[in-house]
Amino acid sequence: MTTLQKEEFERIIKDIDTNENFRELDNEMHHGISRYGHAYRVAKGVYSITKNLGFRYEEATRAALLHDFYFDYQLEENGPVKNLVEHQNMALLNADKYYDLTDRQKNMIESHMFPMCKVLPKYKESICLTIVDKAVAIYEQNRYKVGMKLGVYLLFVFNMITLQK
Repeated sequence: MTTLQKEEFERIIKDIDTNENFRELDNEMHHGISRYGHAYRVAKGVYSITKNLGFRYEEATRAALLHDFYFDYQLEENGPVKNLVEHQNMALLNADKYYDLTDRQKNMIESHMFPMCKVLPKYKESICLTIVDKAVAIYEQNRYKVGMKLGVYLLFVFNMITLQK
């Protein structure tokens, strides 16, 4: 991303990024990092792709940043599988509470888990968010979560060896 693109990206998301409630996502774990970090990475990817393809990139970038705007306590009675297919509904409710979302943005948020969810992506930008979110999630799972687990296992093995001496 060029300096001008970075400045434009920051301008597009500024009011969301400075929202105190949204920034609380920095305290929520998601794929081994914060949910805020995940959403920011997805938004950057969606911004780059949709801008280069001539799509509605400002609208898409904002929806991408808001696509996981939910908190664990809001879904605590659901199991992990149910959360996988329902968290986008809570994200849409939260995003709609603070921002005037277009129909395109609503579809982007509520369909980003396609094909796991029942809502079909109706727009090019929705499909873009779905693909970028999956790619970023795979990257984060491999980069952060697997590494964290491996570190815990290695620490366990190290402790077992030291305890036996």
